Amino acid sequence: MQFSQTPAARRCFLFLQGPISPFFAEVAAGLASLGHEIHRINLNFGDSLLWRGAPGRVEDFRARPAAWADHVATYLDTHGVTDLVLLGEQRDYHRAAIAAAHARRIAVTVTDFGYFRPDWITLERDGMGGDSRFPRSPAAIRALAAALPRADLAERMKDDFPRQARWDVTYHLASMLPWPFPHYRSHHLHHPLATYAGIGLRLLRRGAERAEGARALEAVGAAPFWVFAMQMETDFSIRAYSRYRDMDAPLADVFRSFAAGGPREGHLIVKVHPLDPCLKRWGRRVPALAAAAGLTGRVHLAHHGELDAMLARSRGLVTVNSTVGLRSIVLDRATKALGKAVWDVPGLAHQGALDDFWVEGTPPDPALREDFLAALQATTQIRGVFYAPQGRALAVAETVRRLHEGRVGVPELAVGETD
Repeated sequence: MQFSQTPAARRCFLFLQGPISPFFAEVAAGLASLGHEIHRINLNFGDSLLWRGAPGRVEDFRARPAAWADHVATYLDTHGVTDLVLLGEQRDYHRAAIAAAHARRIAVTVTDFGYFRPDWITLERDGMGGDSRFPRSPAAIRALAAALPRADLAERMKDDFPRQARWDVTYHLASMLPWPFPHYRSHHLHHPLATYAGIGLRLLRRGAERAEGARALEAVGAAPFWVFAMQMETDFSIRAYSRYRDMDAPLADVFRSFAAGGPREGHLIVKVHPLDPCLKRWGRRVPALAAAAGLTGRVHLAHHGELDAMLARSRGLVTVNSTVGLRSIVLDRATKALGKAVWDVPGLAHQGALDDFWVEGTPPDPALREDFLAALQATTQIRGVFYAPQGRALAVAETVRRLHEGRVGVPELAVGETD
């Protein structure tokens, strides 16, 4: 695996869509102060709001999506762009830009929330998750970790959810305006207002949801059980890095498999993603899918609850490719991925068929786990957050340093000085 890149004295950075916060604007200001050239293309009015006060050349793309691929390719050539920076690699606009960048040997840096939650962000070259360049070979992981300190798993800072919610609502409402970006097409599956309504109802029911999680643990009692961690259907980890296009299909697969191969006294706890707007009414769908598989009374839904407590008592975890899988590995649980995940490594996660997992799934190899955590954190993670000012400033400073030095993914400079 090649981590090193040769830094240029002065480079030209093009920023596309980023976190719904001033994070990208602040990174751009830091790079500009170091002498780099900054460019930004706004795709909607929300992008424009987040870029206020940022340096460099700004362009608004107001044409139809079909014109984007040619437009961004021409822009890269015209302005001599050397670096493309964006959030996520699977949005249609971003995929076209990345393809054009790769054809021109332009460095692509991708960011998103961290593999280690809650106070880390991810910064990788080219892609994350299923497209991550992080090695999946145990031997390569051990070699990479040989000179690295152990991973720091302590939570050191909190993010600001009310601030995140305000910025998110402002951004998406602005993006819905028909002017001045009449042809913008969002990558989201659901209308923002429907999503906000669903999340609002969940917040109102937070107490009941917490009680539901406690009841699920009480229901299984001393019986063996496994956890299935759901993900949001709009997440590209589902849409791009699995064979599934919704959550109904993996739920049905897991239920059928567990009914056939799981212990008769065994149970499943289905944990809903905390930010799922529940537009599908999982409280009805999950029991119906369980009944169809003959698992009535053995599947327990938890919209909310203490995940660590569930995992600590469980026999193991099944998920498509959620970062909850990484938490399961940390807690020494048998873990199975149904999609592509950076943590789906032999010796850490079950590599056999799902039908065999219920009997053959084993906890991760402790030594390999420590090497994996150290290497993954040192090469792909930055301590900090996208929203709370203090944690954001920390993440901005380290992101600027790595981009300035052309060392995204280089482990020897990715550790230390994170407090």
